[in-house]
Amino acid sequence: MNQPLITLGIETSCDETAVGLYHRTEGLLAHRLYSQIALHAEHGGVVPELASRDHVRKILPLIDQLLTEQAISPSDLEGIAYTRGPGLVGALMVGSTVAQALAWGWGLPTLAVHHLEGHLLAPLLEPGQSLTPPYLALLVSGGHTMLIDVAATGSYQILGQTLDDAVGEAFDKTAKLLGLGYPGGPAIAEAALEGDPEQFTFTRPMINRPGLDFSFSGLKTQVRTKLPAQLTDQNIADVASSFEHTVADTLTIKCRRAMLQTGYQTLVVAGGVSANLCLRAELQQLADQHSWQLNFPPLHLCTDNGAMIALAGSLRLAAGERSQPGPPLARWSLESLPPIPA
Repeated sequence: MNQPLITLGIETSCDETAVGLYHRTEGLLAHRLYSQIALHAEHGGVVPELASRDHVRKILPLIDQLLTEQAISPSDLEGIAYTRGPGLVGALMVGSTVAQALAWGWGLPTLAVHHLEGHLLAPLLEPGQSLTPPYLALLVSGGHTMLIDVAATGSYQILGQTLDDAVGEAFDKTAKLLGLGYPGGPAIAEAALEGDPEQFTFTRPMINRPGLDFSFSGLKTQVRTKLPAQLTDQNIADVASSFEHTVADTLTIKCRRAMLQTGYQTLVVAGGVSANLCLRAELQQLADQHSWQLNFPPLHLCTDNGAMIALAGSLRLAAGERSQPGPPLARWSLESLPPIPA
């Protein structure tokens, strides 16, 4: 009998219920995602208890749908990977409990995946993509903004991170000020298409200080203080465009500093905010100027998804790793992970 080579991935760290199937040699087979955006939009952000309850309702039907559509049975699986952390404890509990219960019932091993490692490996989901360490990674999402030295696959050192709001949080809070709704990233990007980035001037935070840390809470305050008393559609578009360019400029400046500091030739950008086209354009221009390689995940796999968890789990299962049952980890150091043997 041939050895099973397919990993089922389960992601429930926040407000996306997601599953994926990754084949060790053939790559991503399929994935399914249910977004809770509509559920949380009226509250202006994620409500943890509502998120957990919705994961309970959606996770098993999603798994059943995915396996049925792909004609995959439990005997075809080499293991089940699930997000153990970081994230919302209740949400993580749903995914980890389901993964461990199915693994026990099906006689399969489990692999607890670090959510951020899933994002860092997501560019490999692009067909034909390869990543050869060492390289620098910029991780930008709703909860994290980090510059990471990737010495080897699975070996991570944080060079800089946000001291307050992450980039995604700054987008959400600024969108709320502008009345653009939730989530803020796509809303601001859409409004910015009709705006003039020169109409408002915002300070690029911490670019004149040494080091690679970030700060974005003050940028939201700048927006509030510069908003016109009477907001028009054009005002909103101009503020959105100025804000978006300010964020992209800040991240690009820090990436340039980190790349020159490390001497690396490859920059990987991952996380939900990596889908922002303004940021992609500025980083591409930077990479072209220095002849650096630039890697992004596919646009539809930038936000939380089960595909990246299945991939990360597959790599570690193939290396012989297995996870013992354990509680979810709302906080989990990325630097504590063991390297994945080449």
